Amino acid sequence: MSVRRERERSGLSLTALARRAGIAKSTLSQLESGSGNPSVEILWALGVALDVPFSRLVDPPKPDVRVIRAGEGPVMYSEHAAYAATLLASCPPHARRDVYRIAAQPGEPRTSQPHMPGTVEHVVLGTGRALVGPVDHPVELGPGDYVTYPGDALHIFRALEPGTSAVIVMEHV
Repeated sequence: MSVRRERERSGLSLTALARRAGIAKSTLSQLESGSGNPSVEILWALGVALDVPFSRLVDPPKPDVRVIRAGEGPVMYSEHAAYAATLLASCPPHARRDVYRIAAQPGEPRTSQPHMPGTVEHVVLGTGRALVGPVDHPVELGPGDYVTYPGDALHIFRALEPGTSAVIVMEHV
């Protein structure tokens, strides 16, 4: 976890970052010490508060050629939905794009708070069916369908069939 590095880079105290992200100072302290197990919601809140892509908080340095097999990679789970995001690729410095593989099940949707201003999400559905996009007008997708929408507004991913999967590319402007 790179939360401490990014907090120190931004010049924020533990208290200031916890307040900005809307999380408990004790939770942030546990994350920085490596003893916490953050949800995807907490990591997104920290990324927005630090003005860095989510992936910068969780992705270790990588070699020139990297293969991530199905079922491998850093996985973050939602607290409120049957939704798991596996980081597949993050941007190198000065580039602003992250790639995630999503596995989701029907039930409670994954509702995402707005990301950094200018963020755009691109989704290609692999299997199943899902409602994806802005909360007020998501689009139903089937296998192979693509949608793009503003990631800096409230948005959802709701699996409509068991075993729904997708790839999400996030662009950070």
